[in-house]
Amino acid sequence: MPRLSEVLSALDALWPPERAESWDAVGTVCGDPGDTVDRVLFAVDPVQEIADEAVRLGAQLIVTHHPLYLRGTTTVAAGTFKGRVVHTLIRHGIALHVAHTNADTADPGVSDALAGALDLRVVGPLVPDPTDPLGRRGLGRICELDHPLPLREFAALAAARLPATAQGVRAAGDPDSLVHTVAVSGGSGDSLFDQVRAAGVDAFLTADLRHHPVSEAVQQSPLGLLDAAHWATEWPWCTQAAAQLDEISDRNGWGLRTHVSRTVTDPWTAHAASTATDHSGAPN
Repeated sequence: MPRLSEVLSALDALWPPERAESWDAVGTVCGDPGDTVDRVLFAVDPVQEIADEAVRLGAQLIVTHHPLYLRGTTTVAAGTFKGRVVHTLIRHGIALHVAHTNADTADPGVSDALAGALDLRVVGPLVPDPTDPLGRRGLGRICELDHPLPLREFAALAAARLPATAQGVRAAGDPDSLVHTVAVSGGSGDSLFDQVRAAGVDAFLTADLRHHPVSEAVQQSPLGLLDAAHWATEWPWCTQAAAQLDEISDRNGWGLRTHVSRTVTDPWTAHAASTATDHSGAPN
C-alpha cells in the first residue's frame, strides 16, 4: 500500500494547489504523511455524514471538493460541528484533502464532469487560463449538444441526469427556445454572465443564481438560464476524480480502492411547488 504522502503528491499533480484562487483553502487538512492508504472516499462536502461514512468504509483518506475551513478558525474543539469532523477523522486515522478552485479550472475539471453527465461535447473553457499554452484549462466550459433541444427539455434532461435534490433544476427564458450550445459551470456561476454573453451560447447551466442577475440577463438577451443545486453540479466531479486516481493507482501498482459517496449533502431537504394564484394571493 502507498504512503499517504505518495497519494497526496499524486493528487497535487492532478490539481496543483498553486492554481487555486488566493482566497481559497485547498490541500491537506489533517493526516499523517507516513500512514498507509488502502481506501479513498470522494465527496463534495467535508461534513459529519461523510466522516462517518469513511469510518464505516474503513477509508484512510477523504478527498472533498469543498474546504472544511475556508475562512480559517481559532479552534477545532469537538463542541463545534467542524471540530467534531476533525476529531472523528484523527481518532480513526483518516486524512482529509481538499481540491476546490484548483479542481474547477483543471483539465479535466469540475465543469468537464458536469458536461459529461449531460453528454455534452466540450468545445473549450469559458474563461481560459492564460497560463495554459494548450488553452484547455480554465473556469467553466463551452459545450455543444449533439441534437438541439428546447430549453424546457434541456432542463428536464439536466434534472434527470444530475443527482436528485429538493431544488431540481429551474429555467429562465423562453421555454421553447432551441438550445444548440450551452456554457456550464459547476457551483456558483452568476459572476460569469459577461463571459457567457461574450461566448454567444444559447443557454447557461450553473448553480446559485440570484434574482437580480438573472432578471438583468434575460432582459438583455435571449439567453436561457438553468439553475441546479450547487451540490448536484459538482457531484459528477467525484466520479471523474476517483477514476483519475484509479489510473494512477493502476500505473503504480498501489491497489487503491476508491469510493464515491452517494450521500446527499445538499443542505436543501424539501420543495413545495407554488399553487396558481394571482398577485393578491387569492386562488385563480
